[in-house]
Amino acid sequence: MRYTLYNVLLTAAVSLCTCLSGQAQDLMARQAPIDRQLKTVDSVSLERAIRQETSQYVSSLYPNWTHDHVNAYREVPKPATFKIDLRNFTMPTPSRQITSHFGYRPAFRRKHSGLDIKVYTGDTIYAAFSGKARIVSYDRGGFGYYVVLRHPNGLETIYGHLSKQLVAENEVVTSGQPIGLGGSTGRSTGSHLHFETRLLGEAIDPELLFDFPNQDVTGDYYVYHHENGDGDTRLAETHKTTSEEEIAKSITAAAQPATDGARAQFYKVKHGDTLYSIAHSVGLTVDKLCALNGISSRSRLRQGQILKFQ
Repeated sequence: MRYTLYNVLLTAAVSLCTCLSGQAQDLMARQAPIDRQLKTVDSVSLERAIRQETSQYVSSLYPNWTHDHVNAYREVPKPATFKIDLRNFTMPTPSRQITSHFGYRPAFRRKHSGLDIKVYTGDTIYAAFSGKARIVSYDRGGFGYYVVLRHPNGLETIYGHLSKQLVAENEVVTSGQPIGLGGSTGRSTGSHLHFETRLLGEAIDPELLFDFPNQDVTGDYYVYHHENGDGDTRLAETHKTTSEEEIAKSITAAAQPATDGARAQFYKVKHGDTLYSIAHSVGLTVDKLCALNGISSRSRLRQGQILKFQ
């Protein structure tokens, strides 16, 4: 009897010591010194990450943040030139087929302010750059379900005729994040993505920035030019090490007829060139050359300017 009671008491004592030992270890751990320098570094990194994630992505170019209109900046003065960073991009779709180009559409008597890229209903559409969703809305007579993203590089990109939107207004997005699904909503006769690139509301030909057939951008940077205050977006040099070689190759192919969906070809303006001489050399009319580049027959050419002729 005594032996049994002794064993019980001994077991209880061991258990109590073990419990106290564990509690003591926890107490010591809580009272252990903290590396204050590491804590400070972590706090700074965390604050920086929070600022980045919650950034309004409102470039100094833009006077406000509105959800009302795609082009809410008609009266805002445009910069004479502006360098747009095209790095850290993602192609909005892996599709390489362009079904309708940027420029004036004689059949509709209006300007097409973007590109139509063939996609199928349900295909994933991606954010071209990191940024923030300014508009997520529906336009029955135009874009259908569409998304407008504003990016820190000054651009706004538009994705139209979606079957579904995957982001909400004011949501921060990263480059390559799915923001919608392809479709044929709004003013559309078939499933496709209507894709626009704008600076302060002014449409820039997306083919000057994105090379869909090769799934790449045309260079690390694009230099936007706004001249004469007449809304004339001029073509400019893109900064890519192979640009001169690509331009030279494209000029040798000038005799080939342009086909819808074909890769864009470019001509670099030389001293003494005129719209007539360039149009003649590439086998186009002046009107067609102007329509392809969003300029008028009265536009002045600059030496080194890049003109698209297909």
